Amino acid sequence: MELQTLTYIVVGLTFALYVGIAIWARAGTTSEFYVAGGGVGPVKNGMATAADWMSAASFISMAGLIAFMGYGGSVFLMGWTGGYVLLAMLLAPYLRKYGKFTVPEFIGDRYYSRAARAEAVFCLIICSVTYVIGQMKGVGVAFSRFLEVDYATGLYVGMVIVFFYAVVGGMKGITYTQIAQYCVLITAYTIPAIFISLQLTGNPLPQLGLGSTLVGSDTYLLDKLDQVVTDLGFREYTTNVRLSGLNMFAFTLSLMIGTAGLPHVIIRFFTVPRVRDARSSAGWALLFIAILYTTAPAVAGMARLNFMQTLAPESGQHLAVDERPQWFRNWEKTGLLAFEDKNSDGRIQYSADEASNEMTRVDQDIMVLANPEIARLPNWVIALVAAGGLAAALSTAAGLLLAIASAISHDLLKGMLAPRISEKQELLASRVAMGLAILGAGYLGLNPPGFAAGTVALAFGLAASSLFPALMMGIFSFRVNREGAIAGMLCGIGVTLFYVFQHKGFMFIPGTAFLGDMPPNWFLGIEPNAFGAVGALVNFCAAFIVSRLTAAPPVAVRELVERIRLPDHAPAAHDLELVIHDEPPAG
Repeated sequence: MELQTLTYIVVGLTFALYVGIAIWARAGTTSEFYVAGGGVGPVKNGMATAADWMSAASFISMAGLIAFMGYGGSVFLMGWTGGYVLLAMLLAPYLRKYGKFTVPEFIGDRYYSRAARAEAVFCLIICSVTYVIGQMKGVGVAFSRFLEVDYATGLYVGMVIVFFYAVVGGMKGITYTQIAQYCVLITAYTIPAIFISLQLTGNPLPQLGLGSTLVGSDTYLLDKLDQVVTDLGFREYTTNVRLSGLNMFAFTLSLMIGTAGLPHVIIRFFTVPRVRDARSSAGWALLFIAILYTTAPAVAGMARLNFMQTLAPESGQHLAVDERPQWFRNWEKTGLLAFEDKNSDGRIQYSADEASNEMTRVDQDIMVLANPEIARLPNWVIALVAAGGLAAALSTAAGLLLAIASAISHDLLKGMLAPRISEKQELLASRVAMGLAILGAGYLGLNPPGFAAGTVALAFGLAASSLFPALMMGIFSFRVNREGAIAGMLCGIGVTLFYVFQHKGFMFIPGTAFLGDMPPNWFLGIEPNAFGAVGALVNFCAAFIVSRLTAAPPVAVRELVERIRLPDHAPAAHDLELVIHDEPPAG
């Protein structure tokens, strides 16, 4: 069957499944909308969390980054997986013990302040909106290629799909949709990897194939890749460090603690019935995530090798313009792959030298999606990858949009501005807020500040500098008070936003960066995507200093912290009545 027809069928069937699930699991109460009624089993929640986790950045962009960065791309693998372990061990069980709907709600109660809750809402929206831009980039890339439309049209189609099942179903619909999306995306990711590993090395396990010899040769795959890239003037694949050792450390740390502070992942653990289930679902999610994350380095290395050998079959040879393979022509139509025959010799010279390089654009985000085509795999595999890429982007976009909507409707509207509104009105407000968030994310997704994973890294940095320290200190410190938390979040996200905007442009608008995104202007050589680690340090320092200079938290708050940290059999933390006020506590 023709590829385009097959792609429409496979993608159409998966979309029909998502819409059907959304209608079946539509939310009728705020509890179902925010936390799926709190009745999701640990295995199902683990699978849904994995789908939420493996976004467009993981599925579409991460392997592309590693493909072109080599060893330097390991920061994404180490940061995201390490961060998940941090979240599962240090935050999720305690926040589930607290037993409410949202992260700002916990911060407002722990720091006995509506101002702290409002600040947490602001930080959450900034982080989530930045994150969702990366997902929209992934949606646009996938749709533009496989529906053969331009990037903007692909983005609009994705917005409509997300709007339908996220607004109708809320967390209940999103959870069960994400279970289906996980099955689609993990199948779509692993099957091509197995095919390509067999094709190149004869080993069916991609994880082992990456370290194996090429078929019919004694040359190891990674050695061959190093040779191919260095012949064209690029840095060696296996030793290419990302900028500097300090920058790699800061980038990894920023991704780790940013991961642990992401609200849309944290609220996933609010959907299980018990604290024990939160720990169990974290373990299941880690298992489901590991399948993709251990496969990604192999996908990256093999994709880079196939891509380079297409453009330069042998040393000194170059691809003839008239002999461009069909996959090359297909991606040209999207505008994400482009060349210019500068010397008019009818061949495409690809090299690290900008003056002679004729590949004017190679978008890193296309590598995973193009990989099956480059390797000449069957059409059904290519169609499956298309469905998987869309599933990954849509699943995380829905979770992020829900986090934004719940922060606006539950924390801002219900919690502070209009506490007397009915449940029906709150549910309506949530859906309106989600609709507006989708429109905003779509608009920003038209002009993203970089490739999908790079944009997501910015979001992680913002979460690292604002929410993560407040959550950690809220659980593990009795002394940090509301003044300290407010000052810490303000200083942390303030210094990070200032640093990012001065290099990336205000709200990522082109032409507004007053220092430019150039290494000589970076603080200690730390790039904007990695600055969240510095912002987190500023947050912790400001919070502890201000807390020491002001009154200690009330006794009720210290009891709340003790209650959260008690073993599972203890009474739930929210059974303790807590008075939230913004006046200084007595005494």
